[in-house]
Amino acid sequence: MALFGNHKTSPPDDLLDPRAGPEALLQSLDRVAQAYLEKADRGEIVYPACKREPDTADGGAREIWRDTRLEALRYLTMIPGRDDGLLIAPARQAEMIDSFLRLKPHDETVIDFTGQAGDDVAIAIIAGLNWLNHCAGIAKVDRTKITGILRNFRKVVVVAERWWGNDGAELRCAEMLAARQQLPPLMLYLVWLEHTRLAKEVAIAAAFPNEAARATDAWTRFAAATDPDELPD
Repeated sequence: MALFGNHKTSPPDDLLDPRAGPEALLQSLDRVAQAYLEKADRGEIVYPACKREPDTADGGAREIWRDTRLEALRYLTMIPGRDDGLLIAPARQAEMIDSFLRLKPHDETVIDFTGQAGDDVAIAIIAGLNWLNHCAGIAKVDRTKITGILRNFRKVVVVAERWWGNDGAELRCAEMLAARQQLPPLMLYLVWLEHTRLAKEVAIAAAFPNEAARATDAWTRFAAATDPDELPD
């Protein structure tokens, strides 16, 4: 992934860069997810990405990883009247975390929203994780890599809750955002990182399905990457 400020040319329209800041990331996500779903509706891409065959259009490991993550993140863009502060405002993170941990998990990828701001964000987050579990089943991901998706993410959120409970957490968050190196545990970033990790497992199963496929330079580069945009087109 290109570091913020290092682009020699304008970034591509579909680039999602968390180092640009949480507000910019969320705005980009809204735009990119809508454009992606419109392409899928027109039949221009195979959807979901986990069904793409290797060596076909948009069937490379980078594209499957990137698009599977986007498919899961799209649920955040579907929330009616979304309260963005719950995802990105430091002062609202305790509220968002409480809503998430309080909500009973569901196993749906087709969802109904309640009109309660915190609950609706939590419902969307869980739906995205369920989508990744669904894609993992289609791609035949090793189940040991994805068992307990919801339980594991709840553990991540509990750790974030402790982080925000420390004195000076909001100041530390501001410093991290200014440095553009590490991502603070804003809910948007927690979801981003978890979706990135799980979507990579889907891409591995879809694009590198056997040992022969993993005995290549492409596999070496892919395994070392932490984000699809670190990989060449």
